[in-house]
Amino acid sequence: MPDQEPLIDDRPTKPAIWRGLCRRCPNCGEGLMFDGYLKVANTCPVCQEELFHHRADDGPAYLTILLVAHVIGFTIHFMWVQFRPEPLVMATVLTVGAVGLSLYLLPRLKGMVVGIQWARRMHGFGHSA
Repeated sequence: MPDQEPLIDDRPTKPAIWRGLCRRCPNCGEGLMFDGYLKVANTCPVCQEELFHHRADDGPAYLTILLVAHVIGFTIHFMWVQFRPEPLVMATVLTVGAVGLSLYLLPRLKGMVVGIQWARRMHGFGHSA
């Protein structure tokens, strides 16, 4: 087997995930990743890293549904066992909670997915710096 150079991890995954969860550029961690609520900027305004390569698609929505459904499911059980609220009150509280949690998590999980793709050089991210 020929002598091989060790692979240098110049794009560590854990910091990229954390930066994505904070909605920051996975490269520098300072520039905002999004132009709007879910629109990923073409480039980072600070380090000029190209971000338009991302292919987040439906992944963040599925992750959001997975997390919110589990939280709401446990909350339904807890509320019913401990408090026995009226069904309409319980439905209203849980609906507002589910919508609020979904709106909070969706851009963060999309940032995380884009950060993972950047760190792993997926979908064209490997061609830049």
